[in-house]
Amino acid sequence: MRLSVLDIGSRTVRLVVADAEGGVPLPVHTAKWKLRLSDHLHPCGRLGTESVDLLADAVAQARREARRRGAEEPLAFATAVVRDAANRDEVLARVYEKTGVRPRVMSGETEAELTFLGARRWMGWQAGPLALLDIGGGSLEVAFGRGRLPSFVTSLPLGAGRLTREFGTGQTEPPTRGQVKLLRRSVRHHLRDVAARIRWEGPRTVVATSRTFQQLGRLCGATPGRHGPFVTRTLHRCDLRVAQRRLAELSRADRAQLPGISAPRAAQSLAGAVVGHTAMKLMDLDTVTICPWAIREGILLRRIEDGPDWWAGVGESEPYDGEVPDNAVPLRVAELTG
Repeated sequence: MRLSVLDIGSRTVRLVVADAEGGVPLPVHTAKWKLRLSDHLHPCGRLGTESVDLLADAVAQARREARRRGAEEPLAFATAVVRDAANRDEVLARVYEKTGVRPRVMSGETEAELTFLGARRWMGWQAGPLALLDIGGGSLEVAFGRGRLPSFVTSLPLGAGRLTREFGTGQTEPPTRGQVKLLRRSVRHHLRDVAARIRWEGPRTVVATSRTFQQLGRLCGATPGRHGPFVTRTLHRCDLRVAQRRLAELSRADRAQLPGISAPRAAQSLAGAVVGHTAMKLMDLDTVTICPWAIREGILLRRIEDGPDWWAGVGESEPYDGEVPDNAVPLRVAELTG
């Protein structure tokens, strides 16, 4: 059996085609389309017509690519950039109309659950009670559990791209001290209660997933990705503290010259470092392990283990009603300075 999963993220659309024999999703082909949807959000929170058309074209190409590779219909899902868009339903309808693919929009909590499953399978039962941190473009997912699936999950509006736009830390060269101070204050505010819960749970192992954490790990001395996924990679809080301060002193162009920091993600690297370091500090974590498996692998595992009927019920939610959820956006600067 050959499966495929399509991840519509804030910066890229990624297709993974995997063999599923033996219950393990082993990738045989990957492809990505760099759309940078989060860079083209209107001030009102809408995705523009041009961006939606580009997204539909990418999804159509991905579907054809999956078919060429002998895979089933892609398990397509959209993350926070589409989930929180003011015209979310319009975007999804347009993609379906042009491609025949209906991307699922999952809650942040469901994303955290699936990412936890991927991390649990990668780390194994020897990891014991496991905590998860996943910094995306639009949100931060946190999960904890002792079994196959987590007993605690939450999603916070602390994505690296979202915070960069909200506090303008990618617009000035380098950002001002005031901008960085407000950013840190907002992150601490949102993480306080969640961090207390993780400290209380006392995980034996803490893993970090996502491209943001991978790049921060490389910046702080982790083995380069070219050495493969089976090399153990860790991120130490003391190293991340130094890296965070260094990123705050550099322009976007200078950050892109650092190990692990790609040019497209250079602007949001500071926000990602602030979220990562603050989370580790408040949760009293000295070290986290960088895990290569995350939500895409979690989706494939659920499909393998629970069958096609599982996917049919994923992402069913009420239409967007124009109201912004309480936890959908960070505190505004005025609220932090008032």
